[in-house]
Amino acid sequence: MSTEDGSDKVTDSGLPVTLPAALRTTAAAHPDVEAVVDGDLRLTYADLAERALRAGAALVAAGIAPGDRIAIWAPNSAAWIEAFLGCASAGAVLVPLNTRFQGAEAAYILQRSRARLLFTVGQFLGRDYPALLAGQDLPDLGATVTFDGSWPEWLSAGDDPAAVAELDRRIDALGADDWLDLMFTSGTTGAPKGVRARHGDTLRSYRYYAQTLGIRTGDRYLLVNPLFHSFGCKAGLVAAITAAATVYPVPVFDPAAAAVLIAKEQITVFPGPPTIYYALLEVPPESRESLRSLRLAVTGAASVPVELLRRMSAELGFDVVLTAYGLTETGGLVTMCRAGDPLEVVSATCGRPIPGVEVATVDEENRPTQPGHPGEVVVRGYPVTDGYFEDPAATAEAIDAEGWFHTGDIGVLDTAGGLKITDRLKDMYIVGGFNAYPAEIEATLLEAPGVAQVAVVGMPDDRLGEVGMAFVVARRGAEVDPDEVIAFARERLANFKVPRRVDIVADLPVNAGGKVMKHVLRQRARGGVPS
Repeated sequence: MSTEDGSDKVTDSGLPVTLPAALRTTAAAHPDVEAVVDGDLRLTYADLAERALRAGAALVAAGIAPGDRIAIWAPNSAAWIEAFLGCASAGAVLVPLNTRFQGAEAAYILQRSRARLLFTVGQFLGRDYPALLAGQDLPDLGATVTFDGSWPEWLSAGDDPAAVAELDRRIDALGADDWLDLMFTSGTTGAPKGVRARHGDTLRSYRYYAQTLGIRTGDRYLLVNPLFHSFGCKAGLVAAITAAATVYPVPVFDPAAAAVLIAKEQITVFPGPPTIYYALLEVPPESRESLRSLRLAVTGAASVPVELLRRMSAELGFDVVLTAYGLTETGGLVTMCRAGDPLEVVSATCGRPIPGVEVATVDEENRPTQPGHPGEVVVRGYPVTDGYFEDPAATAEAIDAEGWFHTGDIGVLDTAGGLKITDRLKDMYIVGGFNAYPAEIEATLLEAPGVAQVAVVGMPDDRLGEVGMAFVVARRGAEVDPDEVIAFARERLANFKVPRRVDIVADLPVNAGGKVMKHVLRQRARGGVPS
């Protein structure tokens, strides 16, 4: 339903169901509360709403139509946030790109999504992003706007009265079922697949997330999780907007710099993978005393030892630390712990399903497994994607006839509904919070000189949780240098995908059907002896 003037899309309970409506509602209720702090730039919610409208009108003036895909390939910043909110206001669909991508990886997603416009940066950490796309075939990409270059001039088109009027019409026309974003995720085929998410589903999930975690108006949220990922974009920005919290986008996590910012700005909310808390605990004890403003944390992406949770409370001052679980295909959220859960529950599980979501475990015949018994985790409910973008075959493989999405993760449910992830059916491993997919990495390494076969698995790493290890079989008569294989990968893959170790082996262990037995390789990678 709409309000009387039609300016806001709301549910029957009065809550906005589109992101522009949520921003408008928060800006009206809390115009002077700071929304974004990026270095010396400090924007109130009134400022952010105005800037989002200007970015949206500039997209309209650029000829972007509702449903067109708009890509952002840039580190966390206020401009990233403005561009995304402008994109949502114009009815366009965000396609976020991982800042660690090489040119070919970014080009594939731009091609596959048929993105009309790209927001990026000219330089970041010594990389020239536009130059990385030089020579790529991108027939649908009409323009590239750099936040550190052409952005101010490009935004000026948003002052056109006709574009502003059209933008207002589009905001009024947006509904809960309209697309908000198209995020790409890899799979067992190695080719990234596009996952659609709707405005209404996203707001429903992350309004609940913010309320359950306890984020409140005026909280100061350190946003180190990348905005190109749902952990940053949705559990970060969208959740903050629903609660009128302030976000501090950080392009690169540095423990010492983060400690200074936490102390200076009295940061209260700081989610992230376990690695960032380990890093923060390494700052000098006298500096840790200035971090006592920290109150709320959500972590995941790896097992979380009870001792880490205790140290986060005792040494960093957190009152609430929760774990959660989600996938791109579920909008990023499936289960989460609740405030008051014992440390042992937070450490051992990913929490219980959020309202409106069902979680079960099934065996190889798709039959439910009992509590305490492992099985593939399947999910059903409102946030589950309606399918992979223009890929009906992959959609049919992942979502069964009863609407259950098959995650590829192996887990165990307890009698209280708590979920523990125990393995990954699809062989994915997690490097410092980033999903690494062996099939994609293997496809690249097979192009390296002299490589005949390759299998990639995750191996333990004290700092990142897991890193990649590649087992390589050389072609007959060829000599393969492990360092050269790693160098080959570095030129073609994001750094978190690059194997940290390469072993040259005579052959790969296979079963009777000829399939590589990766469980054997994982045991080798962990220093174990296969039975």
